[in-house]
Amino acid sequence: MRLPGRVRYTVIMSTYDPKLIESKWQKRWLDENLFAASDQMPRKKMYVLDMFPYPSGDGLHVGHVKIYTASDIVARYLRMKGFNVLHPTGWDAFGLPTENTAIKKGIQPAVLTAQNITRFREQMQRMGFSYDWNREVNTTDPQYYKWTQWIFLQLFRMGLAYQATIPINWCPSCKTGLANEEVIDGKCERCGTPVEEKPMRQWMLRITKYADQLLEGLGGLDWPKFVLDLQHNWIGRSEGAEIIFTLDQAGKDLPVFTTRADTLFGATYVVLSPNHPVVGEITTPEQQDAVQAYLKEAQKQVQLNSESEKEKTGVFTGAYAINPANNKKVPIWVADYVLMSYGAGAIMAVPAHDVRDFEFATKYKLPVEQVIVPETAAGETHLPYVEEGILINSPGFDGLGGAEARKAVVRKLQLSKKAKVSVQYKLRDWVFSRQRYWGEPIPVIHCEKCGVVPVPEKDLPVELPAVDKYEPTGTGESPLAAIEEWVNVKCPTCPRIGRRETNTMPQWAGSSWYWLRYVSPNYTPAFADPAIMQKWLPVDIYVGGSEHAVLHLLYARFWQRVLHDANLVPHSEPFKRFRAVGLVIGEDGQKMSKSRGNVINPDEMADKVGVDALRIYEMFMGPFEASVAWNINGMKGSRRFLDRTWDLIVKHAPTAVDRKDQVEDEEVELLLHQTIRRVSESTENFKFNTAISSLMEFLNVLEKKPSLTMQTLQPFVLMLAPYAPHISEELWEQLGHTQSLAYEAWPAVNQKLLARATVTVPVQVNGRVRGELQFDPGISEEEVIKRARELPNVQKHLTGKALVKTVYVPDRLLNFVVK
Repeated sequence: MRLPGRVRYTVIMSTYDPKLIESKWQKRWLDENLFAASDQMPRKKMYVLDMFPYPSGDGLHVGHVKIYTASDIVARYLRMKGFNVLHPTGWDAFGLPTENTAIKKGIQPAVLTAQNITRFREQMQRMGFSYDWNREVNTTDPQYYKWTQWIFLQLFRMGLAYQATIPINWCPSCKTGLANEEVIDGKCERCGTPVEEKPMRQWMLRITKYADQLLEGLGGLDWPKFVLDLQHNWIGRSEGAEIIFTLDQAGKDLPVFTTRADTLFGATYVVLSPNHPVVGEITTPEQQDAVQAYLKEAQKQVQLNSESEKEKTGVFTGAYAINPANNKKVPIWVADYVLMSYGAGAIMAVPAHDVRDFEFATKYKLPVEQVIVPETAAGETHLPYVEEGILINSPGFDGLGGAEARKAVVRKLQLSKKAKVSVQYKLRDWVFSRQRYWGEPIPVIHCEKCGVVPVPEKDLPVELPAVDKYEPTGTGESPLAAIEEWVNVKCPTCPRIGRRETNTMPQWAGSSWYWLRYVSPNYTPAFADPAIMQKWLPVDIYVGGSEHAVLHLLYARFWQRVLHDANLVPHSEPFKRFRAVGLVIGEDGQKMSKSRGNVINPDEMADKVGVDALRIYEMFMGPFEASVAWNINGMKGSRRFLDRTWDLIVKHAPTAVDRKDQVEDEEVELLLHQTIRRVSESTENFKFNTAISSLMEFLNVLEKKPSLTMQTLQPFVLMLAPYAPHISEELWEQLGHTQSLAYEAWPAVNQKLLARATVTVPVQVNGRVRGELQFDPGISEEEVIKRARELPNVQKHLTGKALVKTVYVPDRLLNFVVK
């Protein structure tokens, strides 16, 4: 019971002791199941998700903490804003890292996974992350991967999963096949070993069928521009034409794809991918040895990125093709900068108007013929000229430009059936097989009579068998192939004995649908309860690493769209809003790694300064999306901020009155509401560093006041709570409350008060008003200029102009002088 005019005040401790406070509140949160989301609560929902961790033996690192603290701040803030928040977590635990570590340690992957999960869970709970632990999932749990296998069977029945013997990316170190997306500059993304091409039977997923849908879906997403660009570029839709060159000696057609048909008259040679099927047929006897040697070397050095800075190499086949535009003979080369996976594996090379072709032509002394000039050419044009322009040296088309020229060239060639309009994609079908043990078994049976037969759904899951030896064979067969009692099984559709599929799924499988399972993790009739999916989906806010900006997001969107087409999920896109975290790099400016000895252990940091100070530091060290180097001194500053906050509340709590009619210091009252607005806006926009800065500025003012009321102290603690939840809970109790502040209402802004204090500043360009800004008085000149540049009409009058100077009269006028 509160006393009149004053809260019940209980002395806790005079000195801030993070260890005591943090362990107390972590236990209480778990004991009270405080952050469990309710499926029945009538409040508006918010599904806040971070990319669930891969539980490695090293435990959490400070990069994890940065991601999970951010999503936790948002989840805590939204609960206080009155939302019913679903904030779950789990474990993405299949895959090569665990298997390789288990092999080194001589233990079973399942045992190692269980140990790692236990460690991760303890660390995450220590960091104060407000997860709903009732919804925890584990991709290696048979009751989870039962539904991963079930989804695969839906893909199979829809014609989206198929087998093919194709040249795949083979890592000789990991001894398994890799998807294109798992190869970076010709090397395995996991171990850095140069990747080879190896023909092998594979399971493929027909993601290319969804290329256009995946592109179109990007339009409605609130994602960072660079992530959207990466998705666009990886799918790589190109509208162009297929031009038919003719093989000189054989008279056969050789189709090439180009987006620049207007440069056809400048094509001076043709380049084939090392994997093009016609290479062996057309190579002349004189060039046979050179070509074979080149092909052998190219096979060892898979070049998946045609934009790579690697020096281009090639070999002349001895053969020629006829350019259909002018009937000229052009030499045919084989080069590693042309991909079999794009177009027809053949390009027409136009060195005067393509950077790669120009570099190659210069190296091998091939002809360079300019056929395009700028519309307003002034003086000499430097080659390669890659922009739009006017055609020259192109009989019948000179003077045409751009799209008109391309259409005209294609129309002319269409008359002789030497061209057709074509659309190509960089995206390839997803290589879905892995020749390893630690993964989900693919649920099909091979029968000599019936072919490939899906395992009946009633027999799912097909469990991964316990084995003594699970090392990769290196032969292209999974270790599962040696377990006869598991492999040999009756065919589901005839009396014969068939063989189980022994390849396993990639690690990406379990993470391609996990957000769906969180909504009803114990539901047994299906992968998720349809009614509960309607309530929670889609994910409102998704937080994760930028390293997954292509792979995981692309695969997740693909599976979601397939399930939506099958009327199994209510939305076609899984994640409405995505925010990518910047790397936390070592104090030496290098990416953290054990080999460099610069890895920062969050447990050690928490032992030094406390969990809340660690959280504050990780959010204050720079913009969330920026890569920032660790600085131990900065963490000490965060601890000092919390010590000062503690001292402020302890000092004023015994005398702070709680009266609605109490008149607060005018300066404090105005700054309080400005701080509420700033912290609210910054939190919602993932500008966590500016939110903390606002709290620090507010604290600086409060420390100078001889007395403070509850109308100031309580909002201050509540605003701090999402960022430093343990100390905030303790201070809330210090202020006389017996319940957790987790569901207390977020402080409300007095808009009328702020309106009276708001400054309106005209923004001029060369003395003419082009817009105006409204803001709190006293904000920095840098921030005013930044906001002014974002005004559409100001942008319009600055674009293409050289800035001479900027004139700012604080809180009165801003003028950009340009010429």
